[in-house]
Amino acid sequence: SEGVLIHHKIVKGHHSPSDKCTQNCMIFMLKGELLINSEEYPGTVLRNGQFILQAIGSKLELLALTNVEYLIYWFNELPQICEPRYSKILEVSEAPLTYTPLVTIPKLSNFLNDMCDYLKEQIPCGKFIEIKCQELVYILTCYYPLPQLSIFFYPISRYTESFHYFVMQNYDKVKNVEDFAHLGGYTTTTFRRLFKNMYGEPVYEWILNKKREGILNDLQHTKQKITEISQRYGFDSLSHFAHFC
Repeated sequence: SEGVLIHHKIVKGHHSPSDKCTQNCMIFMLKGELLINSEEYPGTVLRNGQFILQAIGSKLELLALTNVEYLIYWFNELPQICEPRYSKILEVSEAPLTYTPLVTIPKLSNFLNDMCDYLKEQIPCGKFIEIKCQELVYILTCYYPLPQLSIFFYPISRYTESFHYFVMQNYDKVKNVEDFAHLGGYTTTTFRRLFKNMYGEPVYEWILNKKREGILNDLQHTKQKITEISQRYGFDSLSHFAHFC
């Protein structure tokens, strides 16, 4: 789902093995100590009052060093109230030498505590959650210094660009979704979810549409032989190519 806030309570010793995030996520620590292991935060202990962002496609591993409580926000696109502010953040976004968790300010702490109380009541309301997600993003983007935000949001642009580059470089070299996923080091299920979240349609349908566009362009505007076009797009035989056309 898009724009989900989840309140977690985990006992000491609980381990979530390393896996690629199929959405962007922010982790806001409320109690205890949680060991984070990712490219941005290798061996980082996240404590009460700290929070981090992990971008879609990044690998994340969690280990509860104590009994912990945290709020996690999953999202594909940030729900913007103040778009000019976020655009300015992205313009100056840059990679730091080391990533450091941000510290919650009083306004954010009040928001997190109120949301936890609401989620404990178990009275789900999608529209209310949507509004609260907008409030969360507004607090983050408007009440923290620009230099901190430029570092905090940098992973989103980096991972998005790298996944898009991987897809565009390899979609015409694979025969099926399974081969595509394994080529990028993903499980098929994770790759399907990641792709759908980023491109808005199933990966197989997207590949077919791209192949149709490419084949039509080659037939109309190049002097390539039919056999060359067939081989370029991974068809086993001319009969399979003809059937696809």
